[in-house]
Amino acid sequence: MMLNLPSLQSVFHPAAVDARTIAEITWILITGATLILALVCFLLWRAVRRNAGTIKPLHWIIGGGVLFPLAVLTPLLAYSTWRSAELTMPASQNALVISVTAKMWWWEVRYSDPQGGKDIVLANEIHLPAGRPVYLSLSSNDVIHSFWVPALGGKVDMVPGRQHGMRVQVDQPGRWRGQCAEYCGEQHARMSLFVVAEAPAGFDAWLAGQARPAAAVTDAQLVRGRDVFVAQRCGACHTVRGVSDNANPALGPDLTHVGSRSHLGAGTVPNGARALADWIANPHAAKPGVRMPASTDLDAASLQALASWMEQLK
Repeated sequence: MMLNLPSLQSVFHPAAVDARTIAEITWILITGATLILALVCFLLWRAVRRNAGTIKPLHWIIGGGVLFPLAVLTPLLAYSTWRSAELTMPASQNALVISVTAKMWWWEVRYSDPQGGKDIVLANEIHLPAGRPVYLSLSSNDVIHSFWVPALGGKVDMVPGRQHGMRVQVDQPGRWRGQCAEYCGEQHARMSLFVVAEAPAGFDAWLAGQARPAAAVTDAQLVRGRDVFVAQRCGACHTVRGVSDNANPALGPDLTHVGSRSHLGAGTVPNGARALADWIANPHAAKPGVRMPASTDLDAASLQALASWMEQLK
């Protein structure tokens, strides 16, 4: 899917229902504020060029302090209050529920398996069906984070110990970038994510694929890569269903289908076999402070085999 550059990360290209409401409110208030500023500047210009003392102070107080706010600001307040109320309506009923957990410094994304199996877990990418309401259940595991995809809606803080929610409904397929919008530590600036909206049939196919365990491999290079993954005890932190099912999910992202993701390190580098090898060898080169240790004891052949095996996990 081609990246939709105008909507990459911009509040000026709303692509979801709530985002359009926010954009509409914003433009109305900006227009109103601009007109008020223009009027004030005009009155100031008149006061400089003419003798402002001809207007009695009481008239200024009544006209500018009472009548003008009632005539202009009150309608703007009523409008913004009415439209803003639509953003607080419950949206978890009859919607696809997706759990998003913020961690330092990446995003865990969970779906319920439509076939009734275990949760489908991935990282740093949220896939949505276009035209269908979605409820994002937002939480944090460590510090305060903030979920913000400008093209899809407003910013929602994620406070540890609390559950927050956000509704999203995207009408057309597309791809948009988001990020953590609350300073959360050393790699806050490299904690981004991508939201991908697909046609309903495409989304259903994608979700079914994500529910499957890692594909078995027979190629000697890929078998060696899988064996390196096991021997290096990568499964202590990362789950690859069918290979390492007992990992601690609080430590590292689920890698069962890591090859299908567009980026590594929460949007830090584009994905690929070379990028995977560089990341495994020394993730701190791209993302200093990340909690994954460098694999300094791997020889070049083993590193390449491991990266090749991970790249085909799609």
